[in-house]
Amino acid sequence: MAAAGPAEVVVVGSCMTDLVSLTTRLPKAGETIHGHKFFIGFGGKGANQCIQAARLGAKTLMICKVGKDSFGNDYIENFKRNGISTGQNVIVIVAGANLLLDSEDLKRAANAICKAKVIICQLEITPAISLEALKMAYSNGVKTLFNPAPAHAELDPQFYTHSDIFCCNESEAEILTGIPVGSPEDAGKVGLVLLERGCKLVIVTLGAEGCVMISVDEPIPKHVPAGKVRAVDTTGAGDSFVGALAFFMACYPNLSMEEVIRKSNFIASVSVQASGTQSSYPYRKDLPQDLF
Repeated sequence: MAAAGPAEVVVVGSCMTDLVSLTTRLPKAGETIHGHKFFIGFGGKGANQCIQAARLGAKTLMICKVGKDSFGNDYIENFKRNGISTGQNVIVIVAGANLLLDSEDLKRAANAICKAKVIICQLEITPAISLEALKMAYSNGVKTLFNPAPAHAELDPQFYTHSDIFCCNESEAEILTGIPVGSPEDAGKVGLVLLERGCKLVIVTLGAEGCVMISVDEPIPKHVPAGKVRAVDTTGAGDSFVGALAFFMACYPNLSMEEVIRKSNFIASVSVQASGTQSSYPYRKDLPQDLF
């Protein structure tokens, strides 16, 4: 599904439909057990991040592909309900539609990519296409936000040099650097390694512990803690954080990065207090207005 048009935040990435069964425990090998609830939800890292940015008030646009089936049709409607531009639909008949997003799709969306304030990319589509989108945006002065998920140990070095913001979680950080992350101090070590690889600003998210940030301009790691909340479901919290990050970068460019991270931590902490992925993402109207 290629999209075009003016937007502040453009996301090049994936859409997934979540089929979720809730049980009291996981079944053993060969065992059948009863679940007590089933629901279908909207997911995919790219779409999640786009939805959160849109709900906070950014003009957003999604560049992705969906299948020609009920899941694909429902996803297009989900974008429309959330005020996200999808442009013309280019629909393919294949389950792995995400992997069919290609260079021609990016060329059709080049105008939107190059006029955005922020672009977000991840690795749930073909990595070469994510890199191509980042390079296209970077060469036109668009802020690039890269979330290396799912992480690849042998990541193309150009991802580091073409990302204005490189944002990974603990497990992704370990895969990329070989450094286990169990504390803010470990995250700082990861950040230093990633700066050496060409990153400009690195954020390592630590779940309930908040984040660690480090940059070329401020090469001493800084821990930005998150507020304590009672978590109900942490699924998609990282995507909520990335979507919020993009929103504040695009719509409040004069904020310091530490303040942007602090505000994004708060929004992600709201998302974990409800069940589901996108269904848990807060709207601007439901958040404290002094956040904006």
